[in-house]
Amino acid sequence: MPASGLRATARIRAVADGRGGTALPLLAGEGPLALRRTRGAGAEARVVLVGAMSAPLGGDHLTVEAAAGPGARLALASAAATLALPGRGGEPARYDVRLTLEDGASVRWLPEPLVSVRGSELRVHTRVELAPTARLLLREEQVLGRSGEAPGLLSSRLTVTRGGRPLLDQELTCGPGAPGGWDGPAGLAGHRALGQLLVVDPAFAGDPPAARVLGECAVVTPLAGPAVLVTALAPDALRLREVLDEACRTFHG
Repeated sequence: MPASGLRATARIRAVADGRGGTALPLLAGEGPLALRRTRGAGAEARVVLVGAMSAPLGGDHLTVEAAAGPGARLALASAAATLALPGRGGEPARYDVRLTLEDGASVRWLPEPLVSVRGSELRVHTRVELAPTARLLLREEQVLGRSGEAPGLLSSRLTVTRGGRPLLDQELTCGPGAPGGWDGPAGLAGHRALGQLLVVDPAFAGDPPAARVLGECAVVTPLAGPAVLVTALAPDALRLREVLDEACRTFHG
């Protein structure tokens, strides 16, 4: 049977312009994935993902592909939170993000939170491929249900390779139908907002961050490479952002 739901892809290509800045020779969005270039800082080009319609609904498949060429600097953000909504056929929705960073490139992927709405099912997979000299700042924030609402089923996976070698591969599933214990004391412990901040910086090779607790429900984990992962839980999206912003100031400046 043919797949139902919306299919849409946003494609971004950033290259160094030879004058100390970054050009965007490819900036193309489809359907709900509208792209807008906004004012960047210094050599950095900034692109905002603007939701042009309600998505993803059950059965939808959305993809964001961004590539940064040698020496390019790119900041990616979204204008508003993404709501995972139930569809008519009961099929899961998919949201894929693919980031490719070549030598000396720098990418900041800082979207607004993803909200898992009651009755929805969403599978998110973020894949990142970095050259050894590339720098990455990546933030993920997920909110389980709107205010006073039970969440949908949310599966999220983050896969990162650096120089062709695995740096990080982790997956988490929350909500009705998830493996038992996801909301217990060894899981989210009743928290409804969860997130992480990944910083990959070649400068960490000579001075790696130390593992430590950052606040009441956040931890700093150095990875086997010039990278650090901050994982946090919070009662709501506002508190989660405060924790991750503090981590960003600490490890990214």
